[in-house]
Amino acid sequence: MQTIGGSGEGGRRELELALGERINALLSATRALSERSAAHFHAGLQPAAFHIARWLYAFGPARPSVIAEAVGMDRSSTSTLIGKMRSLGLLEGSPAPDDRRSVIVGLSEQGRLRVAATLEERGEEFYARTQDWSEDDLARLVELLGRLVCDRPA
Repeated sequence: MQTIGGSGEGGRRELELALGERINALLSATRALSERSAAHFHAGLQPAAFHIARWLYAFGPARPSVIAEAVGMDRSSTSTLIGKMRSLGLLEGSPAPDDRRSVIVGLSEQGRLRVAATLEERGEEFYARTQDWSEDDLARLVELLGRLVCDRPA
């Protein structure tokens, strides 16, 4: 592995640039994995459908407006995708208990099975990249990524 940086201000700047490059590479790899995962979930749907399904898998049934906000999509696009997913048997809807005109959407059994299989495939790909890493390396990466994304400068 290439050693980057050195002592002094120039070394730190070089390290910061290298970090930016690695983060960009990570984001690109994550985007590509998300595209493959979405295709594995259902080839006939756009990738955003998998984000909806994954959110429902993690958090359970909800109103379409709540789903749209949670996944960062506009309500119209979310509604269109939910309709398509329902027609494919991946989602089911029921009247909201507090407002019978509103609907609560959740994964169908087929939808849950597809999400679980897709997440399993994603996990296998990730595991293949880290299987030779020590627990110390994994723990250190988790710690550093946590600091990068959670810590706020004073």
